[in-house]
Amino acid sequence: MVTPKEFVDGRDRALDAARGVREWRSKRLLDLVFAWLLMPLLLPLMAVVAVLIKLTSKGPTVYWSDRIGRNNTTFRMPKFRTMKMGTPAVATHLLSGAERYVTPVGSLLRKTSLDELPQVFSVIAGHMSFVGPRPALFNQEDLVTMRTERGVHRLVPGITGWAQVNGRDEVPIPVKVEYDAEYFRRRSFWFDLKILFLTAIRVVRGEGVSH
Repeated sequence: MVTPKEFVDGRDRALDAARGVREWRSKRLLDLVFAWLLMPLLLPLMAVVAVLIKLTSKGPTVYWSDRIGRNNTTFRMPKFRTMKMGTPAVATHLLSGAERYVTPVGSLLRKTSLDELPQVFSVIAGHMSFVGPRPALFNQEDLVTMRTERGVHRLVPGITGWAQVNGRDEVPIPVKVEYDAEYFRRRSFWFDLKILFLTAIRVVRGEGVSH
């Protein structure tokens, strides 16, 4: 027999799930509209970046990495390649002597966030959103575990996020998770707009990038 508490808990979980589906659908629609509106501007810019990479270093223009997405599923995320071939697959700020791995145009691409441009295709595919927690690398088990404990894993990862505009590479993992959890609590259309605005400011200033 179902107790009153079990009934209330089950109802609350059902309401939370329904709210999550509505939020996901609304955000997904906005992501698609925004992505297609930006395409005429982004495609020529991506073509220029691809040529610069090809002219200055050996290897493919786009680097694909295994990332952790919504509900801890794995997906392949593209970035313009900023590191030389053979660079260890770890977060750049954790890489010993990272400067020697960076390509001639790599630092510029990272400081201006131009290396993130191919992720607009991940947004169109539904693997990412414009705003959300940055997707963890497949081997960042500590980050994935802490996010899961806070419920952050239920969010679609983003090209930028609340932690990004509050430090980016400079933020330690526990602090990053706190920012992610705060975003999870405060998430809304207007909060996303604020994050996008702050992201633009940080990109112009080139802040928060280690290399």
